[in-house]
Amino acid sequence: MLVTLNEVLKYAEENNCAIGAFNVPNLECVMAVIAAAEELDYPVIIQHAPLHEQYVPFETIAPIMLKAAKEAKVKVCVHFDHGEDLNQLKRALELGFTSIMYDGSTLPFEENIKNTKIAVEMAKPYGASVEAEIGVMTRKETTSNDEVVVEMTEDMYTDPEDALKFVQETGIDALACSVGNVHGIYAKAPKLDYPRIAKIKELVKIPLVMHGGSGIDKLGYENSIIRGVRKINYYTYMAKAAGEAIAKEDSYHFYHDIVMDAIKIMKENAKQAMLTFSMREKSI
Repeated sequence: MLVTLNEVLKYAEENNCAIGAFNVPNLECVMAVIAAAEELDYPVIIQHAPLHEQYVPFETIAPIMLKAAKEAKVKVCVHFDHGEDLNQLKRALELGFTSIMYDGSTLPFEENIKNTKIAVEMAKPYGASVEAEIGVMTRKETTSNDEVVVEMTEDMYTDPEDALKFVQETGIDALACSVGNVHGIYAKAPKLDYPRIAKIKELVKIPLVMHGGSGIDKLGYENSIIRGVRKINYYTYMAKAAGEAIAKEDSYHFYHDIVMDAIKIMKENAKQAMLTFSMREKSI
């Protein structure tokens, strides 16, 4: 069932949990994530980011994502992630995406507000939800193994007072924050700023989003969720699990066998992430 981001985040708020937002740069990822959500009877978000244009053109994967969402037995939001170009966001809305993210986090604060307000107005005729971001969650400074090596500095974190002003002026539905999380594979365990998460949530009231969700441990997820994180982006470790498992095998003769095993592995990895995000198996 195709729904908006607001609909799945309403479920998260009511159940004090988070919804997984999984990048799906191919059909196999779409199949794995939706199968996992259906098995757990849990809402899910599937998303496309411009970063994955190198793997599949947006115009190709979008109809596949939307068809899969409409036919799913659970609520599925189809989200355009990290849109830095307003024209891209417009195209996503025209294609039928039910949620968009405008990412102006690297722009001056007031310019980010201005462009985010345009994105919010753009989404209204489509009934789509809007996520936006303040704070800097670096995703470019990585090693050749894609391990994040950047040290977080104070100016990279989301300021709670800035977050309040940003939300009040833009009217967004969800806010992505920088609280010690980064994109990619962590070279060492991240140090999440839990008091900052709680303060931002107290001020802005709307659901918070954690980008760079892969690689955070179970306790880190749970501590973030109980403080207001309601959407967690997850992809890297799901793809890594399949890649590493396939690489260990030397018995494959046909590509389709590799594909089918990759789907099974990613489905199980996504399921474990969803179980954690749902807070069904709490460790705290």
